[in-house]
Amino acid sequence: MLYTRWHRYTQHVQQHVFLTAGRQHINGVQLYYERTGIGKHAVLLIPGALGSTLTDFGPQLKSLNKEMFTIVGFDPRGYGRSRPPERDFPPNFFERDAKDAVDLMKALGFSRFSLLGWSDGGITGLVLAARNPELIHKMVVWGSNAYVSQQDLSIYHAISDVSKWSARMRKPMEDMYGAEVFPKIWKAWVDGISQFTHRPEGSICMELLPHICCPSLIIHGEKDPMVPSFHPQYLLKHIKGSRLHVNPEGKHNLHLRFATEFNKMVEDFLDE
Repeated sequence: MLYTRWHRYTQHVQQHVFLTAGRQHINGVQLYYERTGIGKHAVLLIPGALGSTLTDFGPQLKSLNKEMFTIVGFDPRGYGRSRPPERDFPPNFFERDAKDAVDLMKALGFSRFSLLGWSDGGITGLVLAARNPELIHKMVVWGSNAYVSQQDLSIYHAISDVSKWSARMRKPMEDMYGAEVFPKIWKAWVDGISQFTHRPEGSICMELLPHICCPSLIIHGEKDPMVPSFHPQYLLKHIKGSRLHVNPEGKHNLHLRFATEFNKMVEDFLDE
């Protein structure tokens, strides 16, 4: 009898620990998502520009503690496997992504969750946490900014021509979008993120930061070529009670390059 019960339990655990994938109709589009884990603490992963669960969060979906957390990754509308529609960048695209993310988690049955947001996904996370304080347990963001400076604009324009990227950097995006479509979407993103320079102080969501009340961990790679160090310092100053961890060797994709260290830090923070 004991063996039978244990066998049924392990079958139940295995069934839910293995990654499952699906699509959910949200705000007029079909959003692709992946889900793994059986923990009571739900965690949403929000990818960066043109990103997806496949390109952005492999080590997290694979290795974050699946007994402690239920982990959900999704492809924002127009990205990855959430196409159609083709991606566009209206002035409210971060707000739109934040609403999509909230409504997806509600549709999946989560009334409260934590979030991990990388790069653009971190910006979406900032908006989401500020707009929905009652929903967010904790937040981790890295490679993110609340405004676009002239220095940022120079960085974006310097990388707008993907033909100048290394083949290794292009490959994941070309595999996802195709060699002809990827440059067009990337150029549209550069134009989309650049439009914030027309706002006062280049604000993307500066005015929202004081409304974030969840415990927040900001992570920064000291060698990040995309996000100057004044951005995490600004977030630290304006998000009440937040803390900052700097990885001295980290670049923009530090969660992939230093996945074991990153995952352990995140697990410890979420479990506090």
